[in-house]
Amino acid sequence: MLKNKIYNYIAKEIAKSFITILFTFTAIAWTVRAVNFLDLMVEDGYSVGIYLQYSLFNLSSIVTKFIPLAFLLALIISVLKLERNQELIVLWTSGVNKIKIANLLLLIALFVTIIQIFLALFVTPSTLNLSRDLLRNSNLMQVSSIIKTGDFSDSFKNITFYVEKKNDKGEMINIFIRDESNSLSTIISETDGASNTTIVAKKGLILQNKLVLFDGFFQSQDKLGKIKNVNFKKTEMAIDNFSTRTITSPKMQETSSYVLLQCLLNKNYSNIIIANCPFSKNKKEVVQNLSRRLGMPLYIPLISIIASFLLVYKKEKKFNFLKKYIFFLLGFFVLIFAEIMVRFSGISLTNFIIYFLFPIILMPIIYILLLKTIMSESKIQ
Repeated sequence: MLKNKIYNYIAKEIAKSFITILFTFTAIAWTVRAVNFLDLMVEDGYSVGIYLQYSLFNLSSIVTKFIPLAFLLALIISVLKLERNQELIVLWTSGVNKIKIANLLLLIALFVTIIQIFLALFVTPSTLNLSRDLLRNSNLMQVSSIIKTGDFSDSFKNITFYVEKKNDKGEMINIFIRDESNSLSTIISETDGASNTTIVAKKGLILQNKLVLFDGFFQSQDKLGKIKNVNFKKTEMAIDNFSTRTITSPKMQETSSYVLLQCLLNKNYSNIIIANCPFSKNKKEVVQNLSRRLGMPLYIPLISIIASFLLVYKKEKKFNFLKKYIFFLLGFFVLIFAEIMVRFSGISLTNFIIYFLFPIILMPIIYILLLKTIMSESKIQ
C-alpha cells in the first residue's frame, strides 16, 4: 500500500511538471502563430470570430509537436526535484527498488506515447482540416479593410482594386477594379462571356455584404477581342463572388491519415479525395507525414529510459553534478535525430526502416544497460 502511494506521488509530480511545461510551450508558440494569423483579418478580410476559431483549431498541432520535449523536461525536472528534496534517499533507504521506479517512468512514457499517436494520427489532421474548411466556407466580412487607399490591392484572387481615398463616411472615392477571372459576370449581365472586365466609378461603399458603385462605366473584352463599354449610375456586386488568395484546399498535414495511407498504397477510391497527394508526385511527402505521425511517438519511451539514468548515484561528485546535463543532452539529441531523420524517411526504404527501427532496437539495449548499472550500484553499496 505504501509503495503504491509512492508510485502515485511520483506519477503526479511528473504529470504536473509535464502539463505545466507543455502548457507554457504551447501558449508561447500559439501566441506567436496567432499573431501571424492576423493577416486573415488585415489582408484577407475574415471576421474576428473566424480568426479566433482558426487559431484555436491550430492548438492541437502545436501540442503534438511539443509533447516529446515537454515530457523529457518533465522527467528531468521531476527526478532532480525529488533528489534535491532528499526524497529519493528516503525511497532508497525504505527499500524501494530503483528498477521499479525506472519501470514506472517507462510505463508513464508508454501512456504519453499512446496519447501522442492518437493526437498525431487522428485529432491534429482533423482539426487542421476543420480550420481549412472554416476559411473555405466563410464569407468575407471586412472587404473595406482589405482595400487600401492610394495603392493597388491584389488580395482578391484575379481581381485588382485601386481606391484613391476614403471620406469620413467610409465611402471610397475614385475606384478602379480589374477583373481577370470573369467573377463579376454573375452579377453584371453585360459582361457575360467577357475574358476580362475593367470597372471605373467615382464613388462606392460596402453595404450589406455588397459593393455598391456610383457614376462609372464597365469596359469588357470578350474572347474575340471586342471591347464593350457600359455606363451606369448605380450598380451592386456581391462580395460572395470575391475570393482571397488564402489557400483553401487542404495541405498534406491537414489530410487524414487514412487518406494518406490510401494515397501511399495507390488506392484511389471514388469516395476519397486525394487531390493533395497523388501517389506519382508526392510519395516522399506522404511517407514523411505518416512517419512523423506514427514514428515520432516511438522515441518517447526511449528518452524515458535515458532519463532513468538520473536515478543512478555515484561517489564521484563531478558525475552527480554533470549527470543532469549529460542525460538531458542525450535525450535532446535523440529528439533532434528523430526530427532530422523524419525529413529523410521518404527518400528511400532504407531511411524509412532506420527511422522506425532505431528506437525499437535501441530501447532494449539501453534498458539492459540501465539494469546492469543499477545492479552494479547495489552491489557496491
